[in-house]
Amino acid sequence: MCTSIVYNEKNSLVGLNLDILDMQYRVSACADHVWIEIWNEKEGWLPLFGVNAFGDFVHMPTCWPFDVRSNPSYSEQENILQMDIDLLLGKTNFAQTKELAEQHKICSMPGITYQAQIADHHGNVLQVVPGQGTEYSVRPKHAVMTNFSLYKGSQEKHPWMGMDRYLKAEALIQDAGEELDALGMMAILKEVSQTVCPTVVSMVYDHASNMVTWCEGRAYDSLSSQKIILSE
Repeated sequence: MCTSIVYNEKNSLVGLNLDILDMQYRVSACADHVWIEIWNEKEGWLPLFGVNAFGDFVHMPTCWPFDVRSNPSYSEQENILQMDIDLLLGKTNFAQTKELAEQHKICSMPGITYQAQIADHHGNVLQVVPGQGTEYSVRPKHAVMTNFSLYKGSQEKHPWMGMDRYLKAEALIQDAGEELDALGMMAILKEVSQTVCPTVVSMVYDHASNMVTWCEGRAYDSLSSQKIILSE
């Protein structure tokens, strides 16, 4: 259960709550990235969420319920985890990722539907739901993704779909108006954080300052920060 928020008003911000169970994670922070890495027994630490050296912010919530259309269907497809990893590592750029997604060349892992919300440094947003569709928005005022398909909405029910978090985040963003700042975004993340499938990292990226702020274990009074030095 995760929450991803992009906000473009007076400030341009991205917020992320990573909610996971029974998975090892770590935050890797330096001048050219702030990533959340997940431990994989075969591959080791995999960067799957966060900000790269070009100011692209990647988030990959699970989409519930599973949709069989997200399964790999032909050999030339790339799975969404690899898409995110390549973008975070700078092996591909935002435009190339957008092209792959719009050509329907992105699948998920067999038996589980992952989706992605990616914001570039200008606040443009790419939303990818493998097997269902891709949406690209030029600097939307805001965009929210939780754990249901944006193409299905509430048509299908699942206890982990996060419709309540989606509606709450939408309302809080509307109430914030045009003046939301990084601390205000962190406050919204606190409001939609989870305890059953716990929020392990809350993270905010401020495009103007290139500052990433985060906390772990819902310790919202103990924030860490890292400035990103963007690559040309």
